[in-house]
Amino acid sequence: MRNNFPVLNVYKKKTKKSEVVTQLLYGDSFKKLEKVGLWIKIKNDTDNYKGYIKNKKFPPNHKNTHKVSTLYSNLYSMPNNKKKMKKKLSFGSKIRVSERKKKFYKFDNFWIKKKDLKRINFKTKDVFKGINKFINVKYKWGEKNFNGVDCSGLIQLFLNFNNKFCPRDAKDQIKYFNKKIQLKKIKSKDLIFWKGHVAVATSNKSLIHAYGPYKKVITMPINSTINRIFKTAKLKVVGIRRT
Repeated sequence: MRNNFPVLNVYKKKTKKSEVVTQLLYGDSFKKLEKVGLWIKIKNDTDNYKGYIKNKKFPPNHKNTHKVSTLYSNLYSMPNNKKKMKKKLSFGSKIRVSERKKKFYKFDNFWIKKKDLKRINFKTKDVFKGINKFINVKYKWGEKNFNGVDCSGLIQLFLNFNNKFCPRDAKDQIKYFNKKIQLKKIKSKDLIFWKGHVAVATSNKSLIHAYGPYKKVITMPINSTINRIFKTAKLKVVGIRRT
């Protein structure tokens, strides 16, 4: 099955009052494990993450051709700028293009600008290239879209965009990436882990992360971040990993 909503919350339990554990972006495929009343339990094909979503009419999965490479992309009802809709697709959303007209591509019943897309097999040499586009996006637990993202969701978004597997949660990411690095040898693209938190180095002196206390994605010096998190949360760095 395939998600055909711009963003779909996945809940820990079968109620909207439950914790949002992750989200499905447009084009994400999943398997239906069981139906429970108005809910279905699913497993995300991207990372095998399980949770509950409302039972809706979802189309069958298909082979996507393109993915959104901008922070978000506007949708249009017709292939021109005057027909912009309220709906937007977030970075990493996947589509199958069925028609091309000038600067627009059609998928399902929508049109999207060609400049906002990359081919589905596109990869960047630096997997975190463009991560600065998320600066000032709100920190929201369990989310991973242009309106809100958490620390591990931000990491997963960019690895998935580059067609690389990445677990959803920080506790699993530190186990999956097993090349250990010492702090004095840290460099760009290395992941820094605390209990329940992860950041990515943008150089040997700075990092970027979705930081709960600041309620947004922010760049910070590595050393002062380590000191701040220890001072405010009594947490030490539990590992540094090279992706």
